[in-house]
Amino acid sequence: MSADQPALVSVPPAGDYWRDSARPLVSLAFVAPLLLVYEGGALIVGSDTVRNGADLWLRQLLDLAGFSQYFLLPLLTCGLLLAWHHARRESWQIGGRFMARMWLEAAAWGVGLLLVAQAALLLHGNGLPRSAAAAMTGAQPANDLTARFVGYLGAGIYEELLFRLMLLPATIALLRTARLSRQASLPTAVVLTSLMFAAAHYRMDAPLGLPVGWTCGEPFTPLGFVFRFAGGASLATLFAYRGFGIAVGAHAVYDLLVLQF
Repeated sequence: MSADQPALVSVPPAGDYWRDSARPLVSLAFVAPLLLVYEGGALIVGSDTVRNGADLWLRQLLDLAGFSQYFLLPLLTCGLLLAWHHARRESWQIGGRFMARMWLEAAAWGVGLLLVAQAALLLHGNGLPRSAAAAMTGAQPANDLTARFVGYLGAGIYEELLFRLMLLPATIALLRTARLSRQASLPTAVVLTSLMFAAAHYRMDAPLGLPVGWTCGEPFTPLGFVFRFAGGASLATLFAYRGFGIAVGAHAVYDLLVLQF
C-alpha cells in the first residue's frame, strides 16, 4: 500500500483501540443500537414528523427504483458497512470492549462541536440559526421532546451515511479517475462534500424546480452556510481518520445536546 494513500482507505496500525474502533464491522456494532432506536421511534411517534432530509432523499431514491420496503434503508446501511469491511479484508472477530470508550470519544467530539457552535452564535448570532443545530429535519417535530430526540438521532445516522459513507469515497474515486493526486483527493473531496452538506440544510425547491419534499431546511444565510460547511468538514475529517461509528456518534451527540440549548 502506498505511503501517500488517504487515511480513508488505509488500515491503521494493528492491535489497539485506534485501529479496532475505526473498523467498519465495529462501526456497525456501534451504530446498530442507534438505528434500532431511530427506526423504532419513528414508527411510534410517526415517521412524517421525524424524518430528516438525508433519510427522506435516500428513501425517495429507493422508491423511484421500485424498492419501498420500510426497513430497506437501515438494511442498506448495514450492507454497506459489511461490504466495506470485506473490501478491507479485516478479521470478522468483534468484541465489545471498546464500545464504552468509543462513546466517550464520540461525546468528546460532539461537545467540542457544540462549544464551537455556541462560540459562533456569540460572535455572529444574527447570521446563524438560534439552535446552532446541524440536523436537517424533513418536518419540524413541534414541541414534542421525544419526536425531536428521535429526529436528531436519525440526522446523525443518515446524514453521515449519505455525505460521508456514500458521497465521500465516491468523490475521492472520481477525483482519482480525473488524475488528482492521492494527497489532494481526500481534502478536495472533504471540501466538495461539505459544500453539499451545507447546501442541503436550506430550502431550494423553488430555485431548483424540485418537487416539494426533495429539499428541506431554512432560508439561506451566508454565515449559517459557512458554519454548516465547517461542521461538515469536521465530520468528514473525523470519518476519514476515525471511521463511520465515531462520526455518527459525534454527530448524534451534538444534535442531541442542541436540545438542551
